[in-house]
Amino acid sequence: MSLNLIHGWRDLSEAERGAAAALGNFDGVHLGHAQVIAMAREAAQRLGAPLAVITFDPHPRRVFRPANRPFRLTTLSQQVRALEALGVERLHMLPFDFAMASMTDRQFADEVLHQGLGIRHIAVGFDISFGAGRTGTPEAMKAYGAEFGFGVSVAPALTSASGEKISSSQVRAALRDGRPRDAAAMLGRPFAIEGVVRRGRQLGRQLGFPTANVELDDYVAPRLGIYATRTRMRDGRVIPGVANIGTNPTVGEVQARLEVHLFDFDEDIYGEVIETSLIAYLRPEVKFDGLPALVEQMGKDCLEARAILGL
Repeated sequence: MSLNLIHGWRDLSEAERGAAAALGNFDGVHLGHAQVIAMAREAAQRLGAPLAVITFDPHPRRVFRPANRPFRLTTLSQQVRALEALGVERLHMLPFDFAMASMTDRQFADEVLHQGLGIRHIAVGFDISFGAGRTGTPEAMKAYGAEFGFGVSVAPALTSASGEKISSSQVRAALRDGRPRDAAAMLGRPFAIEGVVRRGRQLGRQLGFPTANVELDDYVAPRLGIYATRTRMRDGRVIPGVANIGTNPTVGEVQARLEVHLFDFDEDIYGEVIETSLIAYLRPEVKFDGLPALVEQMGKDCLEARAILGL
């Protein structure tokens, strides 16, 4: 099934309206998001309606706090794949600007959800807020649903094994702390960085450890250091490896990026899009006294990563 991406909420055709939908930002599409989508799915099946997700582009955080450090957990393509895996048929991308931000919660429910999208049912999280000043609550949404004729379901909080509420913020915190396994437990899959392989200084190849270099761009920056990884190639192959996320202090690099060494792999993939999953954190990034010490440690990192990955 291919997800139908629909931009905007004005002047939609009748074929693009009338879904049962989950509403939220859905950055990361974690297990809490999946729970909200499951409620929308139940309503879609009951009503014979398409299953949709309603989200915002750009993320509201980009509008209100443009100077903040990058924070995204997924690119649009990753988000689409994750939603497709949950059976979502439509993704409504609402343009988020100051005009939308100034809508009252009632205006949003009436003009966007009811009149614009013709929503038949909306599923939201227990802590959702919407409308200017974040005044809209789940209880308000239920009242608007009763007024405008759409159903409303509210998903309760979902907690991790450690008792933490599963949220995008908690996933980001786990990644920044160097806890990719905790992040994966909340996401339902490993966190992955997707991007185009760029040509670097070729130093890794000269040292016997060629790397595929990918910029972090808008991704949240995980804790700098060395990771055991699995990388999905353009053709679907998954290649184990070891990656550095950092600035390469030993050789004087500045901008943090992902540099992944793919085990038993020697192909030209410059310009290709790859997706590297962070499986385990091995150690922090270190500035070595020289290249021989760096090469020695890289060999140890490869052995440790292979053991973790079951190779």
